[in-house]
Amino acid sequence: MCGIAGLYYPVTRKPVDPARIAVMADALAHRGPDGSGVWTAPGVGLGHRRLAIIDLEGGVQPMATPDGAAVVSFNGEIYNFREVRAELEAKGARFDTDSDTEVLLHGWRVWGPAMLDRLNGMFAFALYDAAEQSLFLARDRFGVKPLFYTELSDGAFAFASELKGLLAHPLFRRAADFHAIEDYLGLGYVPDDASIMAGVRKLPAGHFLLLRRGQNVPEPVRWWDVDFSKRASGKPKDLEAELIAHMRAAVRSRMVADVPLGAFLSGGVDSSAVVALMAEASKAAVKTCTIGFDEADHDETAHAALVAERFATAHRSRKVAADDFALIDTLVAAFDEPFADASALPTYRVCELARESVTVALSGDGADEAFAGYRRYKFFAAEERVRGLLPEHIRANIFGTLGRLYPKADWAPRAFRAKTTLLALAEGGEHAYAKAVGVTTPELRGRLYTEAARRSLDGHTAEQRYVEAMREAPARDGLDRAQYADIRHWLPGDILTKVDRTSMAVSLEAREPLLDYRLVEFASTLPPALRIKAGQGKWLMKKALEPWLPREILYRPKMGFVTPISAWFRKALADEAAGLARSKLLVETGWFQVATIEKLAADHRAGRAEHGRTLWQLLMLERSLSRLFG
Repeated sequence: MCGIAGLYYPVTRKPVDPARIAVMADALAHRGPDGSGVWTAPGVGLGHRRLAIIDLEGGVQPMATPDGAAVVSFNGEIYNFREVRAELEAKGARFDTDSDTEVLLHGWRVWGPAMLDRLNGMFAFALYDAAEQSLFLARDRFGVKPLFYTELSDGAFAFASELKGLLAHPLFRRAADFHAIEDYLGLGYVPDDASIMAGVRKLPAGHFLLLRRGQNVPEPVRWWDVDFSKRASGKPKDLEAELIAHMRAAVRSRMVADVPLGAFLSGGVDSSAVVALMAEASKAAVKTCTIGFDEADHDETAHAALVAERFATAHRSRKVAADDFALIDTLVAAFDEPFADASALPTYRVCELARESVTVALSGDGADEAFAGYRRYKFFAAEERVRGLLPEHIRANIFGTLGRLYPKADWAPRAFRAKTTLLALAEGGEHAYAKAVGVTTPELRGRLYTEAARRSLDGHTAEQRYVEAMREAPARDGLDRAQYADIRHWLPGDILTKVDRTSMAVSLEAREPLLDYRLVEFASTLPPALRIKAGQGKWLMKKALEPWLPREILYRPKMGFVTPISAWFRKALADEAAGLARSKLLVETGWFQVATIEKLAADHRAGRAEHGRTLWQLLMLERSLSRLFG
């Protein structure tokens, strides 16, 4: 795992100062503490910070072909690099290292952009072709590894693994993009292709960008997409066997490393499955680690210990305070952009614990999106069945009226929050699901914004990306569309951003075997009845894992890293919440109604309403803006 940065002049071959590239790359030193490198030529410069994982001596970057015809700066891992290398050697390629990086150089020469289809891995890289004077940037299928880019005033195209790499360039002009603020408040994160900084974009997951000298910067090209429109037709037992075969291959391919390797173990289905398959493939005890909480309602260490004992892992566990909000400023520095998923706090802690004994850790991320594990899928599928029974205009009249009359009860269990369900049934599935995955509702955002801020959005809403993704989805039903939209937006924007920034902050490489693209492509073909059955999400996956894991692990209620932010804003952080309305930074933006923020904080503190997640969003936004703009 590494950090990359660089400059490319599309119009004229201006000289590139190696020291400038070094400064941009060194801003990413936490991503690569084991070494650094810079390569420049007229009109282009590549920088690299290395976390050495494979071929510790030979994998130095930026890496060039012997004749200098191609140079690459690469962040990530290619898990099938040996198979791709063998294919290239059969075509006459000669390799000088045992590094997966070199596969990209020879693969480019033989296949060009089409080489991406052969790669199984997580990656973001920049490759310069001297003969074509072109720069090729690509990002992996799911967006495990990040890549930001912008155009500077001197005509340079600048890129970096994190926003802080761009901020290090003296010509970068800092200005916030309020459209991204709307996205953040609606979704809880700044989504792919957008950035908190005006003029900055992220290369979306599964896309590449090919820049040529003398041409304008083009739009990214999608090179991969998941297809939910096909259906597997095998018997459930046969599909179970196929699923396990895919999982086993995915886990084993991610156990290749020349440094200590282990796994995160929460005691949930996904991480337990990964550990089970690692133990099956390892002669030595698998190194596992778990973070627990000092509040029993949020603690999963007993379940993790059960799995660790079952597979005789070398297990380490550490308990942290549930009110671990002292990490806020650390997270703000790690993420650059505002990020409101509070589970980043314990995720950082488990990465910190893992790094004490390993350099690489396998995680269970990705299965919920691929196999329909979230509870929201079950609710949405049920709502879609109701929508299918009644025409839209009848639903809008009946459920809309009932929803407006029903009292609001955000504090209650979902089964009793009928107002939300009734209003969701009154509108189309795409809009309803976009709101369901959101944080601060469109109505509350409208009350938060000043009139000038609302006008500046010019109709843009955070929900638009979800609605469009669901409408464009290669899918057969509503569940397909919901999962597709989550893989397009929630997965790279929230889950993978969280894991990348928290792991890289402590120089740990995190690998996600359950996001092997072959496994996800298989999962996308499963009939909905094998994804959700008898109220159980990930049904086929759980059935397939019954020979490995006990029922108390497979079928217990999903917990995850739960952080009690609502309680914080009624106790320890109550004054912080009240102070948001007095924040000079937030007031001077001209975006927010101060009186509305005051009321949110007061009503939440008094227990009159539930605004914990919105207050957390505003707090993280204020801290991020302070760091970015002072």
